[in-house]
Parts: sequence; C-alpha cells; structure tokens
Amino acid sequence: MSGVAGDGTLAPSDFRVAAVAFAERWKSAVSALPPWSWIPRPKHPWLSNEVDGYLALENACLLGSSEENRVGCCGGSEEPNCSGDDEPVDDATLVQSSRDDVHYYDFHIIYDSSYRVPVLYFRAYCGDGRTLLLNEFEGDLPADSSEALVKSKWTFITQEEHPYLNRPWYKLHPCGTSECIKLLFQSDALIRTTSGAAELYLLSWFSVVGRMVGLGIPYEMMKCENNT
Repeated sequence: MSGVAGDGTLAPSDFRVAAVAFAERWKSAVSALPPWSWIPRPKHPWLSNEVDGYLALENACLLGSSEENRVGCCGGSEEPNCSGDDEPVDDATLVQSSRDDVHYYDFHIIYDSSYRVPVLYFRAYCGDGRTLLLNEFEGDLPADSSEALVKSKWTFITQEEHPYLNRPWYKLHPCGTSECIKLLFQSDALIRTTSGAAELYLLSWFSVVGRMVGLGIPYEMMKCENNT
C-alpha cells in the first residue's frame, strides 16, 4: 500500500519521495535557511530495507535567552543575510550573533516502522561540541512546548538511541502523530489519493511538529504550497 492511509500513517515506500520533495521545496522557498539533506543509511544486513535513509538539517542555532526563539545557519564563512525589517518571517529566521548563549541543533526526520510515521530526532550542543541535556536547552523551546514538558516531560520528549548513528538523541514521541494527521486529512478524503498526498503529509506533519522545537514552516514555503 502507498500514499496516506485513512488512519493517518504513511507508507515507507512514500517516505523517501516525500522527504526529498520536502527538502527541495524548503531549499527553493528560503535559500537563506539551513537546507535539509537526504542522508543514505549505512548498509547493514540487520537493518530493515523498508527505508534507505533519513532527512537531516544540521548546524542550526537558537538564542537560548532571547525572548523570541530564532533558528538559522551558524556555520560557514558567509555573512548571514539579516535584516532589521519587522516583516513576519514565521518561526524559521536567520540569526547572526556571537553571544555565548547560542545553542546549536541537529534535526533528523526518520521513518518509524512501528508507528509508520515520521519522527523528529534532535540533539543540542554548545559551540565547543559539548552535548546539552534536556534541562539545559528546554529554555530554547517555544513557550507552549516548555509548558508541555512540565506537564508530561517523558511522554513528550524522550531520549533514545538514534537508529542510524547509535548514539543517544532526543525525539518527539510519535504516539499521537497518526491521530493528528488523521484529523488534518479527514475533512477531505480525496486529497489522500492525489499524486502529491505524501508530500503534503510531510509538510502538514512538520508544520505541527517543527513548531514544537521552534523550527516552523517558513512563510515562503507555505506560499509555494498554495501556488501548486
């Protein structure tokens, strides 16, 4: 079976197609933001052949003590293209800062074969490479995410071994993902059978999940979606 199922899950065969399309749309919509890249998985005989890789956005940074969390690319030698304009740029905004409170983030979107949904894995670290624990970076999270952490810390964000890197990473638990997507798609059952349904699935999923870590869908990306 392929496409978006009625129960809000995504077929593994469609995950890579949707992921690559998502990365291309992200890059073309806002080139100043860190890009998503498809990372082929290592070839190991004991790994399932359902999905052959994952999406990665790395070296993004957040200003931990800032009033409004901002995400941007902190690496490289190019000067960030920052502007003093007050135009809305959604949650994903390039930042330029040499302050000591900058935290760096790597985000990976990985398909979970058990839940049959994408899962957002992430890790936070300082400029010297030291990995941050949850209580050290939760101040970077948007206010609604911080409130959810207080109420149910180990059901919202959990720390588990990265399925490809074999190192401890944090992830947003996927237990409620399929139900959320089911609600988003149930108003129009026809959209689940269209050729771009899988891509729309990932875009819709990330518009909800990304905001939990201050990495929302850029406004320009949503305009691209509306024009297709």
